[in-house]
Amino acid sequence: MKSPWVDIAIKAINEKKGLDTLIIDVGDVLGISDSFVITSGTNSRQVRALSEEIESQISDMSGPKPIQVEGNKDYQWVLMDYGEFVVHVFHSNQREHYELEKLWGDMPTERVQ
Repeated sequence: MKSPWVDIAIKAINEKKGLDTLIIDVGDVLGISDSFVITSGTNSRQVRALSEEIESQISDMSGPKPIQVEGNKDYQWVLMDYGEFVVHVFHSNQREHYELEKLWGDMPTERVQ
């Protein structure tokens, strides 16, 4: 089941022009999280702006704080763990390298416009 906070994250991503955004439903196989949100930025400044905007908009709506945030030193791949969902904000080069969506390719996926 998709958290309602995912919609807030998607709104923030769209406002900061995140690229190739998708939601992967991993709840049936992962157990510790219901979904992954994956998006990209073309440079580290955009990755930073995306991750900061997601956290800001969720916080402004009295939403949860991330349990853990990693990658906010070089902004190549920022992982924001909210428990019931995880946001991956990639620099486009890193996303191509790690191909995270291929790892979860057999899971239900929603592409976001």
